[in-house]
Amino acid sequence: METIDKALGAGFDLNLLRVLVTLDNTRSVTQAASALDMSQSGFSSALARLRQHCDDPLFVRTADGMSPTPRAARMAQTARAVLAQVAEGVLGQPQFDAASSRTEFRLAMADVAEIVFLPRLLRHFEIHAPQVQVTCATLAQGPLQAAMAAGEIDLALGYFSDLDAQSFFHQKLYLHTYACMVRKGHPLEGGRLTERAYAEAGHAVIASPARSNTLFEKFLERRGLRRRIVLRTQHHLSLPAIVEETDLLATVPLATGARFAQLGTLQLLRLPFEPPTFPVQQHWHRLVHHDARNRWLREQCAQLFNDATDEWREIEAALYGASLRMRRTTAPKKAARAR
Repeated sequence: METIDKALGAGFDLNLLRVLVTLDNTRSVTQAASALDMSQSGFSSALARLRQHCDDPLFVRTADGMSPTPRAARMAQTARAVLAQVAEGVLGQPQFDAASSRTEFRLAMADVAEIVFLPRLLRHFEIHAPQVQVTCATLAQGPLQAAMAAGEIDLALGYFSDLDAQSFFHQKLYLHTYACMVRKGHPLEGGRLTERAYAEAGHAVIASPARSNTLFEKFLERRGLRRRIVLRTQHHLSLPAIVEETDLLATVPLATGARFAQLGTLQLLRLPFEPPTFPVQQHWHRLVHHDARNRWLREQCAQLFNDATDEWREIEAALYGASLRMRRTTAPKKAARAR
């Protein structure tokens, strides 16, 4: 600021640059005043201030109109460049070129969500943003809020009911639910899983920093249903090997169980009650709501993950019939908004 003040003089009105450029373009006080939506007397007053500041007449009336002095011609050339930079760098809407960008997208999600989101997302990036890098993190509630507020996390994908309502926007992608995962050949495989059998069986449960199963645990608590927990672990990815070699049950999000069942040694069972549904959402901080880079990322996620692309709906219907599907289609749809 000191450098600018010394060069222009303290209190110099940068709007005078527009006066200079417009008069140089039109060579007419009347036309220049009209172009800037100013009165002719107001324009003349501004021109007088500019002349006084420069100690130069700047424009002289000739047969060709208001002709610039040599100094005014040099000033107008520089002023055009300055005004163009302001228009582009300050007032212009930033653009994000995904095809050429080498940016790093930093995503927060549970390890179980990585199984669902990353394969399709990375395949999409290979085509539309081939040079970007993706980094994922699993964070507990407090650190996640702090990381997003600091710009260290661009987007949180999954079920995050604890994000601060005042600081974040969210958009629902689709609704999801739970299923029971067991090994093939499990004693419960052939029959209907009852609540009593479910409660008496041994369970492997997830207790991760992301608290991705908190909703289901509260649901069981309201029903008064207590499981016999044999194992608590923070890692969803260890469940296939554990369930495959034991008679333990693991209640997991349906998409996760479906992915694990593709290994060929596991299968999904219908839970002995209608399980809760939960919104799979994308969350972002208010600071990046208008950021072109973040907006592009959100648009891609919304296109890739939504009700129309939900590949687990048929599995859900096979397990639970039309009841959950009806709840899915009749659930109120909310546009992206701050909570």
